[in-house]
Amino acid sequence: MASTGSKLVRQVIKSANAPNPLGPYSQAVKVGPTLYLSGSIGIDPATNEFAGSDVETQTQQAMINLQAVLTEAGMTFKNVVKATILLEDINDFARMNEVYASFLTAPYPARAAFQVAKLPKLAKVEIEMIAADCEDC
Repeated sequence: MASTGSKLVRQVIKSANAPNPLGPYSQAVKVGPTLYLSGSIGIDPATNEFAGSDVETQTQQAMINLQAVLTEAGMTFKNVVKATILLEDINDFARMNEVYASFLTAPYPARAAFQVAKLPKLAKVEIEMIAADCEDC
């Protein structure tokens, strides 16, 4: 249940098929029809290690992790309305983008991408998303 009367309910979403958080945060939090997914890096939940050392492999695993959390919330990538991508090196954008795009179909979510100084565990990429539980997604 997303709301009671005029008050929204906060629901923590946790998937056993995605890595456990590295700190004091949830994999995702749903408030009303909106799902806020924490940033995901390319950690394989089975090994708790990076799936690979290159940006393509890490992007693929980050997207698989996000997909697991979306599934737990009863959503898919079609529900995603906004993504933010953080890259260790903006020169990896095209390679990341090719993998990222392979998980999505039109209409695509809004998106921003940035190069940052340092990502958790020295990851190559981190992706966070916002999704909406909507009828025509």
